[in-house]
Amino acid sequence: MNASDTEWFIIVNPNAGSGKTMSLWPPAQKRLDEHKIHYRAVLTSHRLHATALSREAASKGFRRILGVGGDGTVHEIFSGILSWCEQTGTDPAEFTIGILPIGSGNDWIKSTGIPGDTVKAVEQLAAGAFRTQDVIRVESPEGIRYMANVGGTGFDSHVCRSVNSQKDSGKRSSRIYINALLSTIAHLGAISVAVRADGAEVFSGKCLSIALGEGRYSGGGMLQTSAADLDDGLLDAVIIPRMGIGKIVRELPRLFGGGLHESKAVKYLQCRELEIVPLDSASEDIYELDGEIEGRLPLKARVTGLKVNIPGVL
Repeated sequence: MNASDTEWFIIVNPNAGSGKTMSLWPPAQKRLDEHKIHYRAVLTSHRLHATALSREAASKGFRRILGVGGDGTVHEIFSGILSWCEQTGTDPAEFTIGILPIGSGNDWIKSTGIPGDTVKAVEQLAAGAFRTQDVIRVESPEGIRYMANVGGTGFDSHVCRSVNSQKDSGKRSSRIYINALLSTIAHLGAISVAVRADGAEVFSGKCLSIALGEGRYSGGGMLQTSAADLDDGLLDAVIIPRMGIGKIVRELPRLFGGGLHESKAVKYLQCRELEIVPLDSASEDIYELDGEIEGRLPLKARVTGLKVNIPGVL
């Protein structure tokens, strides 16, 4: 399997979007053929399969990797390509990573300019509309990870765990995000952490949540890192200190409508490196990247200065 410079390696997740893949992928495939876009397509069969397939594709010379799926597929492909680049010393700028969106959240595309319709996304590929985004590297006791969009701990990560649990039980609708949000607000306690941004301590104490992102949207449309830009060389973070339920409810319109970065109830910052350290063993909380639970605190996220190409418009 050797690739040409213009050939796409397409990784199709048949379980994405409540099983809608096998109805939405064929029309997109037809448009690929009509535009004479060269590609090879493979199906995933299990979790993390897209990561393994993208690494294999990179080793065989493919430099255009396209997923058919949702945010989880994006995360796995980013993880596969960027870990392979670090291992081999290859510049990520050689790669273009994209998605034909078939998912329940599709949060990454909301910051990229990729259309939410799979056929329209193919048209964008055919038109050659591309941009770049920063490479974010995350270190924790579990090893090195990469983030394509938004991650976090506390409230943020527990919402993701609840969403994933509902998906695993067969639930598929936009309601699962709202259900997870309300359930987590009602039951989650605070964690004690120290947060350092570019080496300086910016917070120490009890907080409900910390989100970090290069994209703006997560959790099916929440705007936690509401001022983030995929390509500005900065990592955005929002720290939500411990507060009463009434104050949380008053901030919800900002969470869904934008403007959380302007709220006086939270601490919003931009940096190149962010470190979150638990202050006690009970605060060694789970963290998520792109909606996937990846490990536990402490973590250090860093803008590497490297770029990867993606479809989309500025």
